[in-house]
Amino acid sequence: MAATPEEVSMSMRVRRIAYRAWDGLRDLTTASPARFAVLVFVVLILLFTALFSLPAAAADGQRTPLADALFTAVSTICVTGLSTVNMYSHWSPLGHAITYLGVNVGALGVLTLASILGLVISKRLGLRAKLIAAGDSNPLRAHGGPVNEGQTIRLGEVGQLLRTVALSTLVIEAGLTVLIYPSLVVGGIDPLVALWEAPYYAAMAFTNTGFVPNADGLAPFAQDYFLLTVLMIGVFLGSIGFPVIFTLWRHWWRFRLWSLHAKLTIITTVVLFFAGAGVILLLEYDNPLTFGRMDAWDTTFQAFFLSAMTRSGGFSVVNIGDLNGATLIVGSMLMFVGGGSASTAGGIKVTTLAVLALAVWSEAKGRPSVQAFGRRIPSDVQRVALSVVAWGATIVAISTVTISRITGAPIEYVLFDVISGFATVGLSTGLTAELPDPAVYVLALTMFMGRIGTVTLAAAVAASSRSQLYALPVERPIVG
Repeated sequence: MAATPEEVSMSMRVRRIAYRAWDGLRDLTTASPARFAVLVFVVLILLFTALFSLPAAAADGQRTPLADALFTAVSTICVTGLSTVNMYSHWSPLGHAITYLGVNVGALGVLTLASILGLVISKRLGLRAKLIAAGDSNPLRAHGGPVNEGQTIRLGEVGQLLRTVALSTLVIEAGLTVLIYPSLVVGGIDPLVALWEAPYYAAMAFTNTGFVPNADGLAPFAQDYFLLTVLMIGVFLGSIGFPVIFTLWRHWWRFRLWSLHAKLTIITTVVLFFAGAGVILLLEYDNPLTFGRMDAWDTTFQAFFLSAMTRSGGFSVVNIGDLNGATLIVGSMLMFVGGGSASTAGGIKVTTLAVLALAVWSEAKGRPSVQAFGRRIPSDVQRVALSVVAWGATIVAISTVTISRITGAPIEYVLFDVISGFATVGLSTGLTAELPDPAVYVLALTMFMGRIGTVTLAAAVAASSRSQLYALPVERPIVG
C-alpha cells in the first residue's frame, strides 16, 4: 500500500530533524569537545543512577534513596571509590555487576574522551604537544627530532588509538586477574567465589577505584605481600596513563627515546612514591592504632602501600580515620597531585606538578625558558598547568568550607575526604558514610568536577587561543 502524502511529509520532517540532531552532535564533538565530554559524563551518571535505583539492585529489594544512588553512580562513573553505603552488604549481585560495569565504562570513557580531546585540540591548534601538562593523550606521535609547530594529527588515527586503548585495558585486567586469583584461594576464599572477586579486584585496581567485593576488604590479606604488590602494580599501570604505557611498550629501557611526557610522568611518580612512603613512615611508625603494632618490615611495606594508594588507588589495610592529623595532611597533598594525564587516576596530574616545578627551578636559575631533557616547554603549557592547579584548589576550598559548615566535622577529616573525592581516590576517614544528604550532593559534585574539570579546563584554555595581530604595551606589576 502506497504511503499517503501526509505520511511522506512526516517521514521527511523526521529525517530532517534526525539529520540536524546528528549535525549538531558532530559539531559539538569538534567545535566544543569540553562540552561534549561533560555531556557524556552526565548521561552516564544519570543512566547508572537509574540502574542503582532499581529495587533489584539492592540486597533488601527496596529502592535505594536518590542521594545514595546518585552518589554511587558518580563515584562509579568517575572511578572514585567513595561510598555513602556499605558497598558489600547494600547491593545485590545485580548491584555489584552494575558497579563492575560502571567502573570499566567510566575508566575506558576517561581514556577515550581524553584521547579524542587531545587529538581534536592538537588538530585545531596545529601544535604537537599542546596539552602536555593536563592531557597529552596521543601515543601515536613521533617523538624523535625537533618539533614542527605546524605539524598536525590526522583524525583518522582516532580509531586505531581507541582500539589500542580498549585492547590494553582488557589485557592488563586479565593479567591482574590471573595473578590475583591464587592469592584469594590461598587466603580462604571459595574457588568459585574467587572467580568473581579476582576480576573485580583487577578492575578496581587498574581503574584506580578501590571498591572491594567482600565484607572485610583487604584486612584478611594484610600479610599477603604478593596480592598487595599486584594491586599496587595495577594501580600504577592505571595511574601513569595510556600514553606512557604505549611508550614503555615500544621503547622499554631506551630512556632516550621516551617522550618528554613519559619521562616527566615516570620520574615524578617514582619520586612521589618514595617520598610519600618515607614521610608516612616517619609520621606513623609509633602510632599504636596503625603502624605502631607492626614489626619493621610490615611498617615499611604498609607505608609504601599507603603511599601508592593515596595517589589514586583507594585500597587500604589500616583504618584511615586512625592516622595522625599530620599524616592526613600529607595524604591530602599526595591525593591532590594524583596520577598521570589521560589515565584512570585523578588529581591535578603529575605532569602538571612537574611543569610548575621546572618553571620555578628555571626562574631560580635565571633561565629565559623552561627546559627539560633537551626540550623547551612553551609558555602556553605553563599557563595551562597553572590554571589546572588554580581550578583544583578553588574546587577543593569551596567544597571543604561548604561541607564543614553543613556537618561541623573536624576540618582535617573534611579536607581529606573532599580531596579524596576531587582526586577520585576513594580513601575515607569514615566521614563520607555519615554525611547528610546536602553534603552528599556537594561531594558528588566535587567528584564530578574533579574528574572532568581539569581536562575540560585545559581543553577550554587551549581551544580558546586566538591569533592576535598586534601587541599591547608591556607593564610589569609587582609580584611577590
